[in-house]
Amino acid sequence: SRIFYGRKLFGDYDLKVEQAQFSEINLSTCSSMGTTVEIRKSRPDHHTRSAFQPDFVLIRQHVKNISNDYTNIVLGLRNGGVASVNSLDSIFNFLDKPWVFAHLIRIQRKIGKNKFPLISQSYYPNFKEMLVTPHFPVVVKMGHGHSGLGKVKVDHHYGFQDIASVAAMTNSYSTTELLIDSQCDIFVQKIGTNIRAFKRKCMSGNWKASMGAVILEPMPMNERYKSWVDECSKLFGGLDMMCIQIMQGKDGKEYIVEMNDSTMSILGSSQSEDYKLVVDLVISKMEQSSTFHKFLSFASNF
Repeated sequence: SRIFYGRKLFGDYDLKVEQAQFSEINLSTCSSMGTTVEIRKSRPDHHTRSAFQPDFVLIRQHVKNISNDYTNIVLGLRNGGVASVNSLDSIFNFLDKPWVFAHLIRIQRKIGKNKFPLISQSYYPNFKEMLVTPHFPVVVKMGHGHSGLGKVKVDHHYGFQDIASVAAMTNSYSTTELLIDSQCDIFVQKIGTNIRAFKRKCMSGNWKASMGAVILEPMPMNERYKSWVDECSKLFGGLDMMCIQIMQGKDGKEYIVEMNDSTMSILGSSQSEDYKLVVDLVISKMEQSSTFHKFLSFASNF
């Protein structure tokens, strides 16, 4: 919340910012009265509780992961008509990675594989269908995990059968992707109209590039990456914040692996500048919101 300190709406109206994790939030909505949010925070030395009606929400935490699902909170905010970054409609569309990947497939079919090199993926709705995969070695991803969770490398069909037996315990879908002998990951992030690219190199030798020591450095933007961002940011009614993850093989080929929304990690040495861009984006969206224009109209007539 410190990043909003001193900022005002329309240069005149102060902002009151409440920051909390989904686990600390509860809410209720009424079609005529809007949304009331309650935040309860427990610390070793004290407990706090606050209740208020939010005008706007910036969502930076994953709504759903392997162990928690806060979809009900998003539904409540949407039911109450609360504006947000990204839009709550788009946040809902990011609840499951295969759903997002399906839309990336549509982009590839529209503009071609050469212009949009999406990694090949197989989808299994449950363990019963995990009988065969096109290639080995593969990366198996179980459920909606983040930061390497639920991700396993499988070298042969015997290992794939073992993973299928583990998937039977999760009651979730799984996907497989060809394991790329990569030299680095590339992240292309968009915040408002600003686009940056970063390269991440794993120094630990782990096949999961996010594990162990990494080197992160900025990259020059090119038209190829910009065209990918332009296409992806049109999805789900428009994405004000998003990031495309690209894997670059040791042969120089690039593969688009996944896309993240406003819950993306903000990377690199430009973090302080990027957080300022986030604040600018939120204030701009708030000033465009019909809710605040109604308030200003009321204030001017008072």
